[in-house]
Amino acid sequence: MRRNLLAAMLLAACVLPAQADDALREAYTHPLPGLADSDRETFFRGRGLFRQSWVVAPAEDRAAGLGPLYNRLSCISCHQKNGRGRSPDGPDERMLSMLVRLSVPGKAADGGPKAHPAYGGQLNEEGIAGVPGEGRAALSWVETKPITLAGGEKVSFRRPQIRFVELAYGPMGKVLTSPRIGQPVYGLGLLEAVPDATLLTMAAENKADGVRGRVNRVWDAAAKQTVIGRFGFKSNQPNLRQQIAGAMVGDLGITSTLFPDENCTPAQKACQKAPSAGHPELSDADLDAMEFYLANIAPPSRRNADDPQVRAGERQFASLGCASCHRPELQTGPNQRFPLTANQRIAPYTDLLIHDMGQGLADGRPDFQATGREWRTPPLWGIGLVPLVNEHSQFLHDGRARNLQEAILWHGGEARTARQRYVATKPEARKALLAFLESL
Repeated sequence: MRRNLLAAMLLAACVLPAQADDALREAYTHPLPGLADSDRETFFRGRGLFRQSWVVAPAEDRAAGLGPLYNRLSCISCHQKNGRGRSPDGPDERMLSMLVRLSVPGKAADGGPKAHPAYGGQLNEEGIAGVPGEGRAALSWVETKPITLAGGEKVSFRRPQIRFVELAYGPMGKVLTSPRIGQPVYGLGLLEAVPDATLLTMAAENKADGVRGRVNRVWDAAAKQTVIGRFGFKSNQPNLRQQIAGAMVGDLGITSTLFPDENCTPAQKACQKAPSAGHPELSDADLDAMEFYLANIAPPSRRNADDPQVRAGERQFASLGCASCHRPELQTGPNQRFPLTANQRIAPYTDLLIHDMGQGLADGRPDFQATGREWRTPPLWGIGLVPLVNEHSQFLHDGRARNLQEAILWHGGEARTARQRYVATKPEARKALLAFLESL
């Protein structure tokens, strides 16, 4: 019964009853259908940890342990309402739900990106009292030459430029950078439940238009071995638990048994001497609760699926070749830890593989086996609610796309042929495709 209910919710092909905007604004926050009453306490405990603001140690508070270096005070700061972060409008605006990954050429001992010797794996702009924040990333936008679509519509683009200012630990030198906005956190348990074998099968398939796709192989800190990655913009995290623990230490400076070391580099003396809230600062029980919460958040239901324009757009989505990477349907496998995610047909519109997206989207920063041109296919479920829930319409890894059409037109590399078809498509067909995406 639970399986049928979840499948019906995810793959509904009927028009849903009208919902008030205030209800839709919470569309990314609901548990999977069928969550037992006995599990709700764990779910809401994990939600509380995800939403709470952390404080500096020492403190008689379970939320102690912030820093010494950090980006924001809470997880929800970068994932407002469990949704999508945004980039600054200009260099004078701070990055509030965005960060910049850093590395230098070469690979770390685990095969991943080699951290900058003075600034680590990402820029932490904030520091607790007595510990200087690392500096600030000032983001500017450069408008590029517009293109003309079939029917005469002109579309312009913007590209980000990053300048580091107020650096506290010396010049950056030669550094690889990648600005990233916070990603949505609903539906993650369902994506984790898709078997590795399914990803390998999709990667091995012969696809049209030069589309390939492959898995990224990354380091699993708990298993201490290389495994298939599936989370992160470049599939650089192997599972949800490590994704959470990595974000806790990287973004908040909260240690765990997976990542027990504070985020201080040898050059950051005050950071090394700062007090800790314990070893680790995030208990395994709290990490369990956060993992349970994020594994059991439901993706939102589709809307207006029977609208004629939406149905025409869905056909366009397939005929243009978008579904080669944004797979409309996947099957999850057995999952004893999170049974609500097991053996479900889901509609995430992703293949969870990394693809060469061309030089236009390249950040030039490799991540394990992913090159500087490769990105994981992002799930599209829930994408139509971003303007309502998150009150912006920025897309792609750095928020450069100001709407869904710009996001499509940034596609290159393996998606170049699909993009060219979109450019040549008649205006009414393009509108239908966008209406379909807005229904997801």
